[in-house]
Amino acid sequence: MLPWRKRTPDGSPNSVFGEILDWLLAPLLFLWPFSIIVTHQVADRIANRSFDHALGEQVQMLARFVTIDGDRVQLDLPAPGRILFRSSASDVIFFQVRTDESIVGGDAEIPAPPRPWLPDGEVRWRDDVVAGEPVRIAARIDQRHGAEQPRVVIAQVAETLNKRRELASDVVTGVLLPQFTLIPLSVVLVWFGLTRGIAPLARLQARIRQRRPTDLSPIPPESVPEEVRPLIVAFNDMMARLEENLQAQRRFIADAAHQMRTPITGLKMQAELALRERDPQALRQDLQRLHGAAERAAHLIQQLLTLARAESSSETVHRIERLDVQELLRDVALELYPKAQHKALELGFDESEGRLEVEGNRLMLQELFKNLVDNAIQYTPPGGSVTLRALARGDSVDVEIEDTGIGIPPADRPRVFERFYRVLDTGVDGSGLGLAIVREIAEMHRADVSLEPNPHGQGTLARVRFPLPARSPARQDERPRAKDD
Repeated sequence: MLPWRKRTPDGSPNSVFGEILDWLLAPLLFLWPFSIIVTHQVADRIANRSFDHALGEQVQMLARFVTIDGDRVQLDLPAPGRILFRSSASDVIFFQVRTDESIVGGDAEIPAPPRPWLPDGEVRWRDDVVAGEPVRIAARIDQRHGAEQPRVVIAQVAETLNKRRELASDVVTGVLLPQFTLIPLSVVLVWFGLTRGIAPLARLQARIRQRRPTDLSPIPPESVPEEVRPLIVAFNDMMARLEENLQAQRRFIADAAHQMRTPITGLKMQAELALRERDPQALRQDLQRLHGAAERAAHLIQQLLTLARAESSSETVHRIERLDVQELLRDVALELYPKAQHKALELGFDESEGRLEVEGNRLMLQELFKNLVDNAIQYTPPGGSVTLRALARGDSVDVEIEDTGIGIPPADRPRVFERFYRVLDTGVDGSGLGLAIVREIAEMHRADVSLEPNPHGQGTLARVRFPLPARSPARQDERPRAKDD
């Protein structure tokens, strides 16, 4: 395999240099055999043209020595003329005079010209075989007037092809020898020219390699060759997105560290108080508070892990499949039913007929629905209700979680999807991550999530609108990135 013919495992070109070299040299190497064939044909034509002219002169001279005596055709060729016809250092020359009935003189090996014979006095050439040798034959057919009737006289001169071949070989050699020199030289010059042509790419590569790992600044497009400028623009755009993603991760880590510091500090203080306590009843109360704080810290850590997993781009984690959202809602309702019962809430599920399918990741969608239902349970006072339903609406599937809770003020609705943002004066503990997780998972599945007032009274209606499977979600490496405020 040629060095520039390297390919990637999927068969695509692995080298722009090699691909350009292919398209420059392949036509040249492909056309070279055709050039040799055409050169041979032209050389044969040149050789035939010159030697055919001489052969025609000979047959014209032979015809002059033909006479008719009465009705008898004779060949009066003197000895010097016969010597002239036989004189050739490279080829064998045959001559013949005949009528339509018999051979008058010369070599009988020359075959008669193909019929019909049309006497016109013109010289005609043809290729044939004489004595087992390929020859070139010049023939002249005349009509001579005898005493009683006209006679057809055929004069023919045949010559072997040695001189023609030698001339054609000389012509081909004279044409092809320079090509044997020019083609390797052309390959070297093309290689050198391409190497010089892609030198700016090598400089660009060196420039990128010299950057510090933390340098994500854009490369000025005007400083690169015009042909790679669109690639650099796309590269700069990718670097900008990467920078935004890194900044979002830094903010997330800072916010998470701040949020984790509070429950950990509380655990430490309550543990210290419990260690000083001597009253068993007070110690039990301290341990209960310690247990509650540990549960809140565990819930916060679990939500942080879920949010990090929702923001990752692993194909294994985000395996997409066709799912029935009613089955997922049913599982979530069964899982959270004890929590609703403990708070004296009515948790209902309005199931529709048939399957309502979407394409998504089972674990992620379960986490999305669980966070919405858990929020609804937390912010609904005892005696209220939470209702789950899934509806088919044209080109989408809508999942709705309706509660009769305290509701969300209009000014806070756009901000409740931000990380660690919580509505004040709700009297409910929380981490402020539940709806942020909902937004991340929804955007992963190209779904729209919204919070609206409960159309049936007090409370909130959370709606998640999924596209139908015909509009399948994008691959996870193409999904929209969450916006961080």
